[in-house]
Amino acid sequence: MLEQELEEVVVEVDIASISTAESPRSLGEDPDHIHALSEAEVPLPPIIVHRSTMQVVDGAHRLRAAELRGDKHIKVRFFDGSKADAFVLAVGSNIAHGLPLSMADRKAAAARIIVSHSQWSDRMIASVSGISAGTVAEVRRRTSAEDVDSGNRIGQDGRVRPVSSAAGRELASRLIMANPGLSLRQIARASGISPETARDVRNRMSRGEDPLPKPRGAENAAGGRRAEVLSRATAVAPAAEEVPMAERLAAVHRLKSDPALRFNETGRKLLRLLNVNMLSAEEWQEIIENVPPHCSTIVATLARECAGMWDEIAVRVDLQLA
Repeated sequence: MLEQELEEVVVEVDIASISTAESPRSLGEDPDHIHALSEAEVPLPPIIVHRSTMQVVDGAHRLRAAELRGDKHIKVRFFDGSKADAFVLAVGSNIAHGLPLSMADRKAAAARIIVSHSQWSDRMIASVSGISAGTVAEVRRRTSAEDVDSGNRIGQDGRVRPVSSAAGRELASRLIMANPGLSLRQIARASGISPETARDVRNRMSRGEDPLPKPRGAENAAGGRRAEVLSRATAVAPAAEEVPMAERLAAVHRLKSDPALRFNETGRKLLRLLNVNMLSAEEWQEIIENVPPHCSTIVATLARECAGMWDEIAVRVDLQLA
C-alpha cells in the first residue's frame, strides 16, 4: 500500500542534505553494525528518504557507514507519502530486514501508528510493527486514540470493517441458514466480516453453538469450556484411528511420486502441508506438553482455525468429485 508512493528510480544524493531524525530506534544507531557495513566490499543498497523532509526512512546504518567510508554521496530512493506514512514505512522496513527493532521500540512504534492511523485494524498495525495483534490491542487501550475511533477499521486486505463484528456475525448466521452452499468469501462480503470470522460462525453453528462468542469471565464458564474441549477431543479420537499412521504416511508417499503434484508449485505446496501434518501421536503429545501456558489460548485458537480450514478443504475436494 505505502510502496506505491516509493519511487523505483535510484538517484545519488549529497549525504550532508539527509537527516536521521524521527527514527523508530530509541537508542539510535548501532556502532558495531555501522562499522561492519563500512567494511563491506560490496556496494551498499540504496536507502529510502522522505522527499519533503529529507529524513531517512530506511537505511540510517547504511548512511552512517557511507559517512565512515568518507563518501560524499549515497544512492537514494525517494518516498513521497505523508510524514506519518513515512514513519510506518520506516517501522515496517526495519522489521522486515536489517538490524531488528527492540520489543520496546516496536511497542512504541505501534502506539504512534495507532494515533496516526487509528482507522487501521490491530492486525494491520501488528503486521507493520512486528508484534502480535493482542499486544497492539493492549497498546490501543492505553492510548487516547480509542476514544475517537469511528467504529470502523481497515484490515490487511484493505476492506473497512466495524470494530464489533456482532451485527456481521448475526447476518452471516442468517445467510448460512438460508443458503448453506455459500462460500466463506461470499458470506464475508455480504455480511461485512472477514472470511476467518465467517468460518468461525459456520463452525459454531455446525456445533450447535451461538454465532457470537461468549465473553470470557467466570471460573465455572472456563471449567465448562475445558469440559467441552475434552468431550470433543474424546469424540473425535476414534475417527482419527480409522486410518492408521502407516497408511497415512504411505498415502502421502504415493502423492509425492505423482508428477501432477511434484512438477508444479501448487502441488508441491500441498505436499509440504500434508507432510507437516504427518506427525505421530507421540510427537503431537510432545508438542502439546511443551506449549507455554501463556501461549495456550492462542495456540488452541489457531489449531481450531487450521482444523476448520482442513475440514473445508476436504468438503470442497469431495464436491469436485461429485
